[in-house]
Amino acid sequence: MSAVDVRGPKGPALYGGVDMLTWVHNQLEIAGQIVDNPGGGLLFATQTMGQVRSSLEEADGVRWRDAIELLEQAEERAVHRDFHRARELIGEARNQVRQA
Repeated sequence: MSAVDVRGPKGPALYGGVDMLTWVHNQLEIAGQIVDNPGGGLLFATQTMGQVRSSLEEADGVRWRDAIELLEQAEERAVHRDFHRARELIGEARNQVRQA
């Protein structure tokens, strides 16, 4: 007998309210810490920023517009290897979310 549940679609758990905000805060903290790490830090950090941005947009794009824009800028700065500015923008986005 298989231990795999095949009775319906599965997917990522949706975050709501405080749980989502805690997740966002933690993810952005990690992204800021690893953005310039060799061995994939840039890749994982930009993926994390994109996932957070998408989650905020899906939850309430109007409410989180400023944080979303900051994360877009942070991704751009990271890709151009401006890690100091990327970290600043990630911090600003975290503050936007924290103040909500």
